[in-house]
Amino acid sequence: MLQQSDSPNPNNSAPLLSSPPAPPLSDEDFFSTTTSVASGSTSSDSKPPSPTLSLPPQIPITWPPDGALTLSWVTDLMQAFDWASKALPPSEFTSMLPVEVFDKLVLTAHKILHKEPNCVKIDSESGLGPDSRVVVVGDVHGQLHDVLFLLKNAGFPGEDRFFVFNGDYVDRGAWGLEVFLTLLAWKVLMPHRVYLLRGNHESKYCTSVYGFEKEVLTKYGDKGKHVYRKCLGCFEGLPLASIIAGHVYTAHGGLFRGTVVTPSKRAKKKNRKVVHNPEANALTLGSLEELAKARRSVLDPPWEGSNLIPGDVLWSDPSMIPGLSPNKERGIGLLWGPDCTEEFLKKFNLKLIIRSHEGPDARDKRPNLGGMDIGYTIDHIVESGKLITLFSAPDYPQFQATEERYRNKGAYIVLEPPDFDSPIFHSFEAVTPRPKANPYYDFEDVIDSDEELDLVSMVPES
Repeated sequence: MLQQSDSPNPNNSAPLLSSPPAPPLSDEDFFSTTTSVASGSTSSDSKPPSPTLSLPPQIPITWPPDGALTLSWVTDLMQAFDWASKALPPSEFTSMLPVEVFDKLVLTAHKILHKEPNCVKIDSESGLGPDSRVVVVGDVHGQLHDVLFLLKNAGFPGEDRFFVFNGDYVDRGAWGLEVFLTLLAWKVLMPHRVYLLRGNHESKYCTSVYGFEKEVLTKYGDKGKHVYRKCLGCFEGLPLASIIAGHVYTAHGGLFRGTVVTPSKRAKKKNRKVVHNPEANALTLGSLEELAKARRSVLDPPWEGSNLIPGDVLWSDPSMIPGLSPNKERGIGLLWGPDCTEEFLKKFNLKLIIRSHEGPDARDKRPNLGGMDIGYTIDHIVESGKLITLFSAPDYPQFQATEERYRNKGAYIVLEPPDFDSPIFHSFEAVTPRPKANPYYDFEDVIDSDEELDLVSMVPES
């Protein structure tokens, strides 16, 4: 049974744009051992410590001579990013991370990611055992300091600690590049313990609208277009979903439609065509086999045609209304009801679906679903299990046009043996004060919850 924590919930009162730059965390404070959760607890709250002064790290970051990353290299990179976010203007980013080092990191990660299947399986064959824990993380949206705190609070990836990130690493926050590169470094260091799934913002369209493209161009100057293209190449390789211990399905948006096979006029087997039926009343849930066969290496998943599964996985949302229907609010993906959650769980012998994709701004517009005040909601409770929405960016969005901020907590989930299907929720507040930063997109005019997409601009160039 899921329980709420009795931990206090102090308000985060630091205004974003008016707060002065904060000093970096010291090695002792920042990389200290995480506080353990009381035995048997299913929910806990964490408040980040106040930053303390430390000496700048060794910069510029250099690539290891043998090309093999170490834990020390990755933590040095994290500390350098933390320090630079407070001490360097964005235009001097290359003095800390030269483009040559960026290229080697991204190339190494690119090779690993593109070899992974659409749906990665984390099970005994992957090293999951009786002493293992799996940490699941939702949207983080360029909020570097909250990501660094989360990694410290949950404990760094290790032989017995797996991480699954549900996508949306970039956009809106001012440090999407640092967040993405930090997670790529962990992926390179521990490719079978860290899994990076794709979110809807890991696309050309979203990054051109919500700030990541401009951020990269600002930080790398005349090399910015090159760096941006390399990041897009990595986005194409990110897997779409994961299955943990055979019991838990995770994906950024969630469920997806199935394909139907229609015979050609000749009715020959080799000429059968696989198409997606666009009619709402003909929509059916897709299978894991269909997910495995989808072509994920598209920068902007189509909203029509024969390759709709990636768009569904990245953009769909749950609903309290039974059935499957087009997601008209977003203009792409699906809405699915509790009956679909039950069908999917039962059909594939699952107990839990963990998806992300909706922050406090999106849930503010969906009164029939729970708000995102504590970083997660339990949206469907059905006979076979539960559907959870997980959001890991506290005090989101970083840049907000309204006077009153959401001041939401972020959260991550820990799954423990033997079955890894009973979620332990860890809510946490934003690291404050945030370093002063300028937005890379027009946050006053851009719709926060990704609604009313300009679908025409998503059509790939011929």
